Amino acid sequence: MSISVLKRNGNRAPYDEERIRRIVGYACDGIANTSAYEIVKQIGIQAYDGITTKEIHDIIIKSAADKISEITPNYQYVAANLNMFKIRKTAYGQWTPPPLWNHIKKMCNGKWYDSALLKKYSREEIGNFATVIIHDLDLRFSYAATKQLEGKYLIKNRVTGQILESPQMAFMCICMAIFQDFSPNKAERSNIIVELYRNLADHNVSLPTPIMAGARAPLRQFSSCVLLECGDSLDSISATGTAIINYVSQMAGIGINAGQIRAKGSPVRNGAVYHTGITPFLKFFQAAVQSCSAGGVRVGAATVYYPLWHFEVEDLLVLKNNRGTEENRARHMDYAVQINGFLYKRLQNGKDITLFSPHEVTDLYQAFFNDQEKFKELYEKYEQDKSIVFKKKIKAIELFSLLMKERVGTGRIYIMNVDHCNSHSSFLEKVAPLRQSNLCAEIVLPTKPLSNKDKDAGEIALCVLAAVNVGKIGLDRRKMQQCTKLLVFALDCLIDHQFYSVYEAKKSTKERRSLGIGVINFANFLARRNLKMSSQESFPLTHELFEMFQYYCIEASVELAKIKGACKRFGETKYSCGILPIDTYYRKHLDEIVGQNSLKMDWETLRANIRKHGMRNSALTALMPSETSSQVSNSTNGIEPPRALISTKQSKDGILKQVVPDMEEIGANYELLWDLKENYGYLTNVGVMQKFVDQSISANTNCDPTKFADGKIPLQAMLKDLLYAYSIGIKTLYYHNTRDNSSEEQVAEACADGACKI
Repeated sequence: MSISVLKRNGNRAPYDEERIRRIVGYACDGIANTSAYEIVKQIGIQAYDGITTKEIHDIIIKSAADKISEITPNYQYVAANLNMFKIRKTAYGQWTPPPLWNHIKKMCNGKWYDSALLKKYSREEIGNFATVIIHDLDLRFSYAATKQLEGKYLIKNRVTGQILESPQMAFMCICMAIFQDFSPNKAERSNIIVELYRNLADHNVSLPTPIMAGARAPLRQFSSCVLLECGDSLDSISATGTAIINYVSQMAGIGINAGQIRAKGSPVRNGAVYHTGITPFLKFFQAAVQSCSAGGVRVGAATVYYPLWHFEVEDLLVLKNNRGTEENRARHMDYAVQINGFLYKRLQNGKDITLFSPHEVTDLYQAFFNDQEKFKELYEKYEQDKSIVFKKKIKAIELFSLLMKERVGTGRIYIMNVDHCNSHSSFLEKVAPLRQSNLCAEIVLPTKPLSNKDKDAGEIALCVLAAVNVGKIGLDRRKMQQCTKLLVFALDCLIDHQFYSVYEAKKSTKERRSLGIGVINFANFLARRNLKMSSQESFPLTHELFEMFQYYCIEASVELAKIKGACKRFGETKYSCGILPIDTYYRKHLDEIVGQNSLKMDWETLRANIRKHGMRNSALTALMPSETSSQVSNSTNGIEPPRALISTKQSKDGILKQVVPDMEEIGANYELLWDLKENYGYLTNVGVMQKFVDQSISANTNCDPTKFADGKIPLQAMLKDLLYAYSIGIKTLYYHNTRDNSSEEQVAEACADGACKI
């Protein structure tokens, strides 16, 4: 039977299997253990008269992607190349990209690119940048990377699906957008643009979704994380809701501190009415989050923070679970519980925890974050104060049991150790206390409750993020210094370049200039050295890596301060007092693990330079999950062990197979998530990292029920991990991952005697 193919222009042409074989052969060229024939034969099975060229292309891409396995992992590159052929053809109508100048002019005329690119750069400069672009690097992505680029990061018409650029074009234009106002010296500006492009194209550094999708586009919002604090008033609640809508629509993840809202039944207007409690207002915030989908790039999401001692905590802890009704649940947000050492001691000593409504103990609420001794004094005082109306006692073991059951049952009840977040931060807690984190629990920055009536009273914390690929850079000091400097300089530029839709965010961000630089590919870093995250042998290497990482981030901020001056509110940081993260970490167990005198960098010279020049940024480092952006760099995400050598990941673009980096060479060296017998080694590594990181870390706990009797996770084991994490100074805990076929029913009752010791 004669088969014709329907081309993109509407014309028909004879089905040409030889041409298809040539295209697939080109995609396989130089890639070991792959076969063009095995891919092409799928087309003959599925071809029909009138099949479109797009359908043919999709069939061969899927055929290659389906062959990705532990035995034949290199099909990920064949599928990627075939997908890149489609991207280029869709964007340009041909394989060869147009001249950079023509491309930028067309994109600016179509209002897809920020017109500033044509104003800031001459045709000659753009021509010079064009000579630097290596378009062949488009053929070095993994399949998962090309799908993330296609779905999230490349500029496209999201109504029609039309892709409008290729990756290397995007990378260069992103770098141009970031550094457009870096220096009046054009040669200096060009040099740093080229340097960033090369490191981005070589996957030495990684940029997050708002920058990858937004830099070069007219929408100038590059902050990944927004921290909003809500006060105990309708005015503040209203202002918070408005801010949520503003920032969710601009691709930012939201953290909401709702801990000050008073308990249900509390008097309002001297008792004229009674308060409806937190839940109705959280449902209001949830609706605001869901109202915007970030233009199809990033789905709106938020995490709500509240203290463990809040009067409504028993109702708040169950908001995420699948029991109950829609009226008493708010399942489409995540939640984080704020705890301190005093409350942990109540658990360990088998005592009660007294719950209060924050409106009756406002000084207690403030001391919870900025003065632990005062908190203890006030807490014990209010426990005896009979004038406090909203107060009740609950056994600490019962409350922590409920917390752990919900954490394992939903996976999405996070932990914030507020005393560690404040004592081991870059901010002076009496001046700029930290009362919350962000969507993913790694950003801890000062906030103040919002108000429509007094804009200057509120403070929104924004954080721009980026990451260093430690799998590629390793312990190379020169490369680490180069990459951290590039990212500090780049993110600082974006603070001035971005548009601020809310006044409280602009004022705070420009005055504090906080950054969140993290790492990706840590699992690969260990695998290259044949080390396991669970082994004690990895701890000293982790210490060396993160000491170097933090040192060079600080050094870069000092260098930038020499050029542009210290940030306006530098005086509110510990750095301004000559106090560094190595001075404030929680020493209880860490010094026993890595030793007190194990530092290798010249911290005293750096300390002297900080005193002399100041720093451009109030905070510098935060280890984020990097779940999707790391895929673009062919990397494992963040600091996490991979779940498998080939992970199947669900995204809005479908199911993708992601292969661990260098699988053929070092696949056997990787320690997989469910190979971890316990969380001790993982948590210890996180504690070592936290010694240096001035914000926090999105660290997870993981549990495989099959490793316990009756397939149930003992509550005692979970509490042991929680208490151990606190004992080594971990600030926040993010997800709790439980192996498949699990639920909250797998948490076995334990600690019946009311005492939980490590």
